Amino acid sequence: MFIPKSIVCLKDYTWRQFRADLAAGVVVGLVALPLAMAFSIACGLPPERGLYTAVVGGFLISALSGSRVAIGGPTGAFIVIVAGIVAKYGYDGLAVATGLAGLILIAMGFSRMGTLVKYIPFPVITGFTSGIAVVIFSTQVKDFLGLKMDSAPADFPDKWGAYFKALPSWNPYALGIGVFTVACIFLWPRSWKVPASIVCMVLASFAAALWRWPVESIGTRFGGIPQGLPHPQFVLQSWAQIKLLLPSAFTVAALAAIESLLCAVVADGMIGGRHKSNMELVAQGVANCLSPVFGGIPATGAIARTATNVRNGGRTPVAGMVHAIVLFLILLSAGPLAAHVPLAALAGVLVVVCYHMSEWHSFRFILTGPVTDIAVLLTTFLLTVFVDLTVAVGVGMVLAAFLFMRNVAALSEVKALAQERDDERMGKTPAPPGVEVYSINGSFFFGAVEKLMEVEQSLFKAPRALVLDMAGVFYMDATGLKTIRDIRQRCASRGTRLMLSSVQPQPLAVLRKAKKVEKIGKENFKPNLTKAFEDLAVTVSS
Repeated sequence: MFIPKSIVCLKDYTWRQFRADLAAGVVVGLVALPLAMAFSIACGLPPERGLYTAVVGGFLISALSGSRVAIGGPTGAFIVIVAGIVAKYGYDGLAVATGLAGLILIAMGFSRMGTLVKYIPFPVITGFTSGIAVVIFSTQVKDFLGLKMDSAPADFPDKWGAYFKALPSWNPYALGIGVFTVACIFLWPRSWKVPASIVCMVLASFAAALWRWPVESIGTRFGGIPQGLPHPQFVLQSWAQIKLLLPSAFTVAALAAIESLLCAVVADGMIGGRHKSNMELVAQGVANCLSPVFGGIPATGAIARTATNVRNGGRTPVAGMVHAIVLFLILLSAGPLAAHVPLAALAGVLVVVCYHMSEWHSFRFILTGPVTDIAVLLTTFLLTVFVDLTVAVGVGMVLAAFLFMRNVAALSEVKALAQERDDERMGKTPAPPGVEVYSINGSFFFGAVEKLMEVEQSLFKAPRALVLDMAGVFYMDATGLKTIRDIRQRCASRGTRLMLSSVQPQPLAVLRKAKKVEKIGKENFKPNLTKAFEDLAVTVSS
């Protein structure tokens, strides 16, 4: 379970596969270059932070990954969270939160929580992913249009209000570069190996420098990109700092777990493989522990770069490690050249990322589904855009859970068979006189037990015996157990015999663990209604 795929793949690794992984890694590295810088700038940080993350985090994720082809690095999903942490606590606070998130991910992996992500409802994932896309797009309007304004407000409505006020200052050169970048990426032939984003970035940089277009670039805003990785640094200062940043760390860890495991699932579908979810969490944890040591930001699985890796022949973690090495070599040799890249070109790259992140096809699909799913989707989406991602996911999960419990409870029913004379369920042997028979169907949990209140009401008549047919009950919780206990006590106080028939394995195990089988009496547990009626008929006749 905890052996990385990089070690597993060495058993039958060939020179031919290495050449394929090498080619795929180079392509993915070129694709990741503008994305890493754009993500970092969108977070309010210098572009090199994203490159450090792609180099360190990307290499470690591939080396330790539980997936053969997943590519790791900075992703758009983190922009909203990281920008909020940076604005409130600065980069040092982000570094501590990222390191703590790494430790949380490692603990999640070793405690085998990797399979729990599958329990997050699809409308919640689509809602916050689409919401993040809208938020990221709103952060790129300033650079895309070249607006002359101070930093935009954090709140979504205020941000757009500020954009409209600054709209007269738009820069036609910046808008042209942004539109060119978007159009070029969408129209670029997929069969061409050179990534469209790299071509756009190079052409825009060359044109802006050659004709001296008045557009803002990486150099004018950040002063360029340093060559190589920075010296390792540990910024943790005190226990108070840990307590302050722990909530942010849990948010980063939760999102990293969701994104990385979703990425691994997508990768499995593309290559017909099977990832190790717990090892994947450990890999993400190690990467996020060490990424901030070298000046990076949170890292996780990147679905688009993983798809690029697979399409170009990558089939082992070697391709992911090559992609990180390619970025490192670019950082060493071509870092100063990045100073000429217009910010409008990077904004155009992120606009395309937002389009793909929007999940508009999934959003539209859910809108055609049940009303409960629509409510969860819209609630999560709107809270992500107008409030906060953490609040959105929490409220979305709670709302989805409540709606699910309501739906399950609605499927549960308690039916009085004796009064309705249901011959199919009653069997060939009729119920003896003075016997009440109730059939319970569905999950017998806290959301459905109130339906059994009519049974307790019927006990005011003090029947000779009460039979609960549990053939349709496959799950019972503590509340259901308490209801059975209360009915037993009511029956005992009124001299009514309680009998349970057709008890399924899970409810029977719950009753045995609570020692209710002995209190009810083993003789009062019958395999079916016919046996129960035969026993009661003998009792009545005697």
